Amino acid sequence: MSVEAIEAPGADFVIDQGYERYGEEEHAIWRTLFHRQSELLKDRAAPEFLAGLAGLGIAADDIPEFERLSDVLERATRWRIVAVPGLVPDDVFFRHLANRRFPATNFIRRWDQLDYLQEPDVFHDIYGHVPMLFNPIFADYLQAYGQGGLKALKLDSLPFLARLYWYTVEFGLVRTPAGLRIYGSGIVSSKGESIYALESEKPKRLPFDLMRIMQTDYRIDDFQDIYFVIDSYEQLFEATRPDFTPYYAKLKTLPTITPGDVLPGEQEIAAPNRVA
Repeated sequence: MSVEAIEAPGADFVIDQGYERYGEEEHAIWRTLFHRQSELLKDRAAPEFLAGLAGLGIAADDIPEFERLSDVLERATRWRIVAVPGLVPDDVFFRHLANRRFPATNFIRRWDQLDYLQEPDVFHDIYGHVPMLFNPIFADYLQAYGQGGLKALKLDSLPFLARLYWYTVEFGLVRTPAGLRIYGSGIVSSKGESIYALESEKPKRLPFDLMRIMQTDYRIDDFQDIYFVIDSYEQLFEATRPDFTPYYAKLKTLPTITPGDVLPGEQEIAAPNRVA
C-alpha cells in the first residue's frame, strides 16, 4: 500500500510519516536500494557521509522512523526531520531549513523506478540527505542556506541561489587525501551517478567558486555535465556568510553559463578517479 499523503497538510505541509502504512514491499525496496548503494559507496562517498550514516543508525532493515532518527540527529546537531507529501513551496522549504527542520518525503519509489525517479522519495531524502546533517559544519551551512533562501525570495533572486543548492547539497564533490569523494545527495542516492561522477571522463570538474556556480545553469533530466569541488565544508559555510544582495545585483547583469562549459582561464580538476 502506498503511503503518499492521505491527509491534507497544514500551512507548513508537515504530515504524519504514516509508518504503520508501509508494507513489506516498500521495506523490500528500501533494503534493495540500501544494500546496493552502501556497497557502491564504500570508496566513493565522503567520510562525513559514511560517518553520518553510521552515527544515525540508518540501516538496511526497514525504512527508518523519522521520530527515532530525529531524536538522534537533534542530540548531534539540533536538527529534526519532518514528513511532507512531496515537493513543497519554496518559502515553506526555506522556513523549515532556517529552523533546522529537514522536510523529507514519506513515500518510496516503485520497483520500476529503482534507477531513476524525478521527484525525491524517502530513500533520496533520508539516505541521501540526512547523513550529512550529522556533520555540525554542514548542518550549519544548510540552516544558513534556508535563511538565505527566504531573503532571495524577497529579492527575486531565487534561481541564483537554487543553483548553489544544486551544485553543493545535491551534486557536490569534496577533495580528500584519498581523492575526490561524493557528499551530494543526488549522487549518493543514485547508482549510475555514483559511478559517473567520479569515473567518467565526460563531465567537467571545477574548483568551488560561489559566483561561478550561481551563474551556471543545471539539468534535471540526465547526469550532470559539470561538478564543483569543495576543499572542505568550512569553505562551503564561509561562502554563505556575506550578504548576497550585491552578488544578486551583479548576477542579473551577467549571462547564464551553459552546463559543461569551461571558461577561459579555468583549470579543471585532474583526471577522474578510478576506484575498484
